[in-house]
Amino acid sequence: MTTQADLGIDVDVRDAAAVAERRDDLLAAVRDHAGRIAYQLATLQGGDYGRETLSTPGGEWTVKHEAGELEFLLFSPNSGSDTYVISTKQPPEPDDLADALDDYAAFVAAWNDYVASLSGVLDGVSADFPEPATTDGVVAERDRVLDEIRDTCAVIAGEVYRYESDDYGTFTARVAGDRWELKYDEGAVSYLRIGGSGGLYLLSQYESPSAADVREYADRFRGFVEAYNEFVDGLEADLRRISV
Repeated sequence: MTTQADLGIDVDVRDAAAVAERRDDLLAAVRDHAGRIAYQLATLQGGDYGRETLSTPGGEWTVKHEAGELEFLLFSPNSGSDTYVISTKQPPEPDDLADALDDYAAFVAAWNDYVASLSGVLDGVSADFPEPATTDGVVAERDRVLDEIRDTCAVIAGEVYRYESDDYGTFTARVAGDRWELKYDEGAVSYLRIGGSGGLYLLSQYESPSAADVREYADRFRGFVEAYNEFVDGLEADLRRISV
């Protein structure tokens, strides 16, 4: 059996476990300490994700959090490669960690200075705001106009349904260059749409249009009713006209 002596090797092999153990102890302490900074940063920024970069004489430190938990702590020295002191990947090399920790106290001091710079930033900011105006009157007027349009469309839908004898159908007309489409379901109004599939729903089973849209199209609705009456005039069936 060949031994170290036979090979002429008389060097002790150092045990790296002690170095790794010391590194892990240091990283655990940094993770706990920097984790408190990450939590404070999340509280300050108010978001689920965030980061802050702080300058020190030795370089720059970037702390990133996710939901208040430390995600990584990065040291970018003035010269040399970046070192992820804390990350979700493999731990740093002992030499790189030692260089970073030489500057870690400066990073904490930079953080404290950053927080101190924000102290009093909201002093003198008034929280006495003017009362916001209510939209009750505008909404009431919009709904009043829409109710009139809906009642008129109900008559048109019922008459076209009676004439066509189909459970589902539409009445369409072109008014001032726009395509108006009234869709009915067994005589009840499903929607009144202007402008095709991507157009404005003046009436629908979902949300109401804005007051500005109602104002724009309410007067044009008269032309839609007139188009319906012209449609009736061209039929032999006795459909009921609507007065405008």
